Amino acid sequence: MRLDRLFSITMMLLNRKRISAADLAARFEVSLRTIYRDMETINRAGIPVVSFSGSDGGYEIMQSYRLERQYLSLEDLYSIYSALRGMQSATGDTGMAELLDRVGALISDKLHDLDTSGMLLDLAPAAGPKEHLHMLHLAIKENRLIALDYMDIHGAETQRLVEPMGLYLKSDVWYLWGYCRVRSALRVFRLSRMNYVRIMSETFSRRGLSIEDIDADRARSGRPPCIRVRLRFQAAVKTRVKDEFLPDQLKSGPDGTILADACYYTKESAIRHLMSYGVNVTLLAPPELVDDFRRQIAEIAKMYS
Repeated sequence: MRLDRLFSITMMLLNRKRISAADLAARFEVSLRTIYRDMETINRAGIPVVSFSGSDGGYEIMQSYRLERQYLSLEDLYSIYSALRGMQSATGDTGMAELLDRVGALISDKLHDLDTSGMLLDLAPAAGPKEHLHMLHLAIKENRLIALDYMDIHGAETQRLVEPMGLYLKSDVWYLWGYCRVRSALRVFRLSRMNYVRIMSETFSRRGLSIEDIDADRARSGRPPCIRVRLRFQAAVKTRVKDEFLPDQLKSGPDGTILADACYYTKESAIRHLMSYGVNVTLLAPPELVDDFRRQIAEIAKMYS
């Protein structure tokens, strides 16, 4: 798993003067290109890694920067441990056991000083997606192609051949992102919409792409990255609104209502979500979505007239 590898590389850099890219590639059984990307990621995370060329070249952390154990509190270390344990539970990755042991060894003799009763991280999805999550995690680690039957937001099912590149959790929902060979582009797939997943024997060379390239691809194709909407919620759904929207998206109205500026990736997802609020939401903008929303409500009304 990439998180495991990045953490291990960082620990190796902290404990050694210098280490070569070739040694790291051999140690983690990945390509040199993967190691180069990992070093860029570690640098972007704020840990200054310097590269040196020549026969004795390699990577090392700048002498002026050292992440000593005393800079991490017991609570910090336990938070890291809990996050890793949650990831292991979600993905079923037994290879994370060694990493958990290393982090756990730093706190095992001090756990009695820490109140852990309120710390619980459960990242596991429901039964169906959980099975997919384990398989997809394995396919990502081994760079193996996957075949899946995928159902889109309209209920249409398509067969896809995907180079899986990563998994992420957002709003309690797990997603896979990767290069779809059917669409010849990066795509995001919701695990709960996968009706069938199979790991293929064929392997692939990971493309020099990141998840940020998905929005860039949308921009190049002329599609807006999202549909920005203006909403007004009644006070009766205040708790739910605060659960589903970020604080900086919300403003309190003078009459007790809540104004929200939100973003949806499709018109269908926006209408479906807003419908669930019934009479407790008013769509204020954009005008074209208001018209579509009004037509949808009229169609529903016809069914009961």
